[in-house]
Amino acid sequence: MLLHFVLKASSTFIRDRLVVFSAFADNRLRFKFKFNFSKGIFATLISLIMFQLGKTIVSDDLLEKDFVCNLTACKGVCCVAGEAGAPLEKEELDILDKEYENVKPYLRPEGIAAIEAQGTWIERENGELETPLVDGAECVYATFKEDGTALCGIESAYRDGKTTFYKPISCHLYPVRIQEYTDFKAVNYHKWQICDDACALGEELGVPVYKFLKEPLTRKFGQKWYSELEDIAEDF
Repeated sequence: MLLHFVLKASSTFIRDRLVVFSAFADNRLRFKFKFNFSKGIFATLISLIMFQLGKTIVSDDLLEKDFVCNLTACKGVCCVAGEAGAPLEKEELDILDKEYENVKPYLRPEGIAAIEAQGTWIERENGELETPLVDGAECVYATFKEDGTALCGIESAYRDGKTTFYKPISCHLYPVRIQEYTDFKAVNYHKWQICDDACALGEELGVPVYKFLKEPLTRKFGQKWYSELEDIAEDF
């Protein structure tokens, strides 16, 4: 299908002579491009900022940034750091309730106590759904190896065949975060300093974010969506 694109200057940076254009087709945002006009009237394409894929708007960071979890270096600190638990989808609430007894043997006494006091999930005042925390610190589902490395108790139960639920999709997808809107989902790369070692390892191995997250992205959006993402990356 041939699409007619309409370009609109969505933002302009006079000092650096950078202009961001939005490309629309059928009144829908398809792409955003950044151009450099510093060399006279001829524009140089700097980068593709975002693109539409199905009912998602995807950040180009998934193609440009490198990432491979380095558990040896970070010790699973993402299960501990921060002031909130892991974001949850509504469909995951019943799953956590139903699978709790299967996961419970893999959890620490502190986690079990926190779950029995708060529930298997919580809802913040702003409506955000999350996993509870132990005394405002680590996730209730976190366990720890002797060397202090944090692991996911839900994932441990899954690997032992005790549950069919792998882990919350937000954990599986990290460092990608999904933002829900009325007509589409925004798929963004989340930069967090605690993952600097993962960024360094990804760069060393030459593994972009979308390749590292093939399994969870396919789990979330399906094989067809991921295959189309691969095609876009190949032409990028």
